[in-house]
Amino acid sequence: MSLELSEISLTTPNQSRYLLEGISFKLNQGERLGIIGTVGSGKTSLLRLINRLSNPSLGRIFFQQQDISTISVYKLRSMIALVLPEPKLLGMTVADALAYPLVLQKQPSILIDQKVDYWRKQLNIPDSWLDRNELQLSLGQRQLVAIARALIQEPKILLLDEPTSALDVAAANDLMEMLIKQAQERQMTIIMVNHQLNLVQQFAEHILWLHQGKIYQYLPASQIDWQTLKAKFSQLSQENQEDW
Repeated sequence: MSLELSEISLTTPNQSRYLLEGISFKLNQGERLGIIGTVGSGKTSLLRLINRLSNPSLGRIFFQQQDISTISVYKLRSMIALVLPEPKLLGMTVADALAYPLVLQKQPSILIDQKVDYWRKQLNIPDSWLDRNELQLSLGQRQLVAIARALIQEPKILLLDEPTSALDVAAANDLMEMLIKQAQERQMTIIMVNHQLNLVQQFAEHILWLHQGKIYQYLPASQIDWQTLKAKFSQLSQENQEDW
């Protein structure tokens, strides 16, 4: 078992309400999970818990049968990488940002160059980007660089929060195909939050639907009536907008 969440709950800082409540699921190594839900349903909060950017109020999270609270944050994040929707390059050029995780690990320069070259090609990052900084990149370009920077560490679990929000249709489809390939070949578990249901349908083996901080549905993708799901999701999204 690669990842297990057991009765995870998360409250607001003043404990006035639950952001997540009673979340439990398991994923085996190499499986692909799509997380969907309306605004405020707890999707990003859940990813942050798995990466230990925050800690649950209740419940436990296990990675390879070890409670993640017993793993050093540095070690955990080398094995469980998180890519946020609006990534930063910390003032670095693209070339330096891609190499940075491996520099921290003190890997040999020749190996760093090989890995940077491999992963930027996987993400279709051209030579012309390498000397640019984040101010010279579009949001979509920064997203691709951030995903490559995460993958270059070859994590056991990759967490993606709206990775296609600023990509065009062709780039988004290419990304989904690459992620599926990497998950299969490297037995990498990938968890993706995405509001674009067509891409989730293309990518995911399992679907976790969050609504108001709870699991609304958790099923193998093959068992889902996607037409009905999309209609219901649209309805809940509209109701959620009216509430907000």
